Amino acid sequence: MARTAGKNAADWPLRWDLLLRYRLIEVIALWEGRLTTNHLMRAFGIGRQQASKDINTYLADYGPGNLEYDRFLKGYRPAEGFRPVFTRGVADEYLQMMHAREDLACSLESLTVRELNTEVLLPPARDLRPEVLRPVLQACREKKRVEIEYASLANPEPEFRVIQPHTVVHTGFRWHVRAWCEKNGDFRDFVLSRISDRPELVLPADHGAEDDAAWCARVAVRLTPDPRLNDAQRALIARDYGMVRQQLKIETRGALVSYLLQQLRVDLPAEQRSPQAQQIVVANANEIQIWTTMSD
Repeated sequence: MARTAGKNAADWPLRWDLLLRYRLIEVIALWEGRLTTNHLMRAFGIGRQQASKDINTYLADYGPGNLEYDRFLKGYRPAEGFRPVFTRGVADEYLQMMHAREDLACSLESLTVRELNTEVLLPPARDLRPEVLRPVLQACREKKRVEIEYASLANPEPEFRVIQPHTVVHTGFRWHVRAWCEKNGDFRDFVLSRISDRPELVLPADHGAEDDAAWCARVAVRLTPDPRLNDAQRALIARDYGMVRQQLKIETRGALVSYLLQQLRVDLPAEQRSPQAQQIVVANANEIQIWTTMSD
């Protein structure tokens, strides 16, 4: 039987809590294979009647035919023709939900959205304080200069700087803000945990993201299995990373290339590590070398 099309993205609910609930429905059903009203009840503190209504509304209005009730599982499972509406259907979305669960579990021990045995290894938390992040985000939104007291590896003693921020970035390991530095006269990355005291918004900014050449530049990083591995090992690594013809192309901003290489552990020369530890290398290292210098 042909499936009935659901609503378009333009018809999505405007309420943020509903969007989150529908995302959880898709992620849990797709990646854990069993969705119950308990998932919604525990995650959002709602009653069983509301949770059941959310699932029924999702099925009626947005994802008709996406879920099937399984009496044996006593819950919903994804249908064979499951097509995500509120998510992209990639594993990272499930991992992000697990990250969120682990982060919140420290203070909300009753928040449990998963029923399978999974674990997430999180990097150490950096000293990111709301008193620092809030005014920096406000400056980004309102295009304002910010006066900060900042310490860097080059200058470990805190000094006053005036920056013009345009974007806050999380690299997977730390938070920084991309900003025009009035002291150095160029765009740099300022680690938010190195900003002391409360940033103070001052005059309007005259340098934005559109002026940041490294930020606007789109750079393709091409990865390939370490050539020191044998044929079978290279084929295995290519499958791990979903490579096509043993190549994987990742697009990012020029200003983020260094962080991408760090995440992939390919920021050092391959010969410094064994091929079994290295596993992948950058195929176009010469092309992207111009983007691999970080600042501050």
